[in-house]
Amino acid sequence: MGKVTGFLEYPREVPERRPVEERLRDWFEIYKEFPEEKLQRQGARCMDCGVPFCHTGCPLNNLIPDWNDLVYHGRWEAAIRALHATNNFPEFTGRVCPAPCEAACVLGINEPPVTIKNIERYIIDHAFRQGWVKPQPPERRTGKKVAVVGSGPAGLAAAQQLNRAGHWVTVYEKADRLGGLLRYGIPDFKMEKHLIDRRIDQMKAEGVRFVVNAHVGVSIPVAQLRQEYAAILLCGGAEEPRDLKVPGRELKGVHFAMEFLPQQNRRVAGDAVDPNSSILATGKQVVIIGGGDTGADCLGTSLRQGAKSVTQFEIMPRPPEQRSPSTPWPMWPLMLRVESSHEEGGVREWSVATTRLEGDASGHVRRLHAVRVGPPPDFKPVPGTEFSIDADLVLLAMGFTGPVKNGLLDELGVMLDGRGNVFTDENYMTSIPGVFAAGDMRRGQSLVVWAISEGRKAARAVDRWLMGVTRLP
Repeated sequence: MGKVTGFLEYPREVPERRPVEERLRDWFEIYKEFPEEKLQRQGARCMDCGVPFCHTGCPLNNLIPDWNDLVYHGRWEAAIRALHATNNFPEFTGRVCPAPCEAACVLGINEPPVTIKNIERYIIDHAFRQGWVKPQPPERRTGKKVAVVGSGPAGLAAAQQLNRAGHWVTVYEKADRLGGLLRYGIPDFKMEKHLIDRRIDQMKAEGVRFVVNAHVGVSIPVAQLRQEYAAILLCGGAEEPRDLKVPGRELKGVHFAMEFLPQQNRRVAGDAVDPNSSILATGKQVVIIGGGDTGADCLGTSLRQGAKSVTQFEIMPRPPEQRSPSTPWPMWPLMLRVESSHEEGGVREWSVATTRLEGDASGHVRRLHAVRVGPPPDFKPVPGTEFSIDADLVLLAMGFTGPVKNGLLDELGVMLDGRGNVFTDENYMTSIPGVFAAGDMRRGQSLVVWAISEGRKAARAVDRWLMGVTRLP
C-alpha cells in the first residue's frame, strides 16, 4: 500500500448531507460534493491487511484494496478499470448498496471502516466526467440470440456481459422505462435517474436492443421468445408484496409501497399521474408498516410530499446502537441504522403489530389499531399494550414474498423452490433447458449488488451453454 500508516493518521470522513430543510424541498440526491484530496486520504486508510475480508463481504468480489490504493496515488484511469473489472454499474452500488464490504473491513474490527462505498462512487463519477466510460461493442458476433426478461440491475448486467461476449441480446421490460426497481422503486433523492439513462445509452451503442411496454407472458407470448431466441434469461425480480392480513385491509387509503413510490418517480420524471388513482401523502397522517429500506423510502417521500405526520412501525425489536454480539465481524451486523430519511422527520417505533384498521362511513381508513409484541419468532402480544393512532394513509412496506407467478412463470411452467422462487441448478438454468434465471427472481428479495453479481454469473453460464466455453469473468 502507498500509505502504510494511513489508517493511523487519517480519521474516517464521509460527504456531508445537505441541510434537511433544503433537501425536503426537492428530489435531488442528498449529498454534498466531497473534495478529491480528502477522498484520496480515505483511500490511504485501506490497510495492507493480508487477507482482505472486504472481498468476501462484497457479493461482486470487488478488487477493493487495489482501487483504494490507486485512488490514493491519483491513478484514476487505472482505478476505474479495476472497478469495472467486477462491477458493471458502480454508480448504482455506490449510491444504494448498504456496503456489506465495509461491515467486513479489517480496520472495522476496532476502528471506523474504510469508506469503500464513497470511494467507489467517486471513481465512477470521476470517470464519467472525464469521458473514460465509452461503449465497448464486441469485436465479433456469435450469431446467437439471447432474450433477457427484465431490465433491473440483474438483467442489465447480464445483457451487457452477454453482448460483450458477442451474442445478440434483446432486453424486454414490461414498464414504459428501463431500470426495473432502480427506476420505479428507488426514490430520486437516493439515486437520480439520469444515471440509468446514460448506462442505457452506452449499452445501446454496444449493440444491446431494448423493448419497453413488453410484458412477457401477458402482452408477449412466452412461446414467441422460445422460438426466436437460443436462450432466455429471466431477471424479473421478486415483485409479489407481503400483504397485511388484518380486518380493514380493504379500506381506501391502504396501499403497498410499490403502488406509492413509483407514482412519485413518475412525477419527478415529468409524467402525469391519473388523479383518480393518485396516492399522495400531502396533508395526511401517514403510517408506514415496515422498518426496512422500503419503509425509509416511503418516509422520505411522504415528508417531501408534505405529510402532516409520519409514523413508522416495525414488528422486530429495536436493534442495538452498536454491532450485536450475535453478528460478530466480519458478518453483516445487527445494529440500529439511521437512514437519511430518518433524519428528516417522522416517528419510528419497534415491536408493534397492527391488529386492525378502522374506516369512516365512506370506506376510507381513519385509524390504525395496534399492540406491542414480544421478541421473534412468536411476537406474542403484550397484555395491556393495545393502542391506536389516526391514519389517513397506510403504506405497506413489509417486503416481498417472491416473483409474480401469473403470466410468465405459469406459462413457462418452471419449477419453483421451497420459498416460491424460480429453481435453478448450479449453472443458473431452470428446469427448462435453455431458460435461465438470475437476481431476485431466483434468490428472493435482495440487494442491488447481489442482483448485479447474479446477472454476471448467469451471463457466464448462458455463454458457456451456448458456446461450450466462456471467457466472461
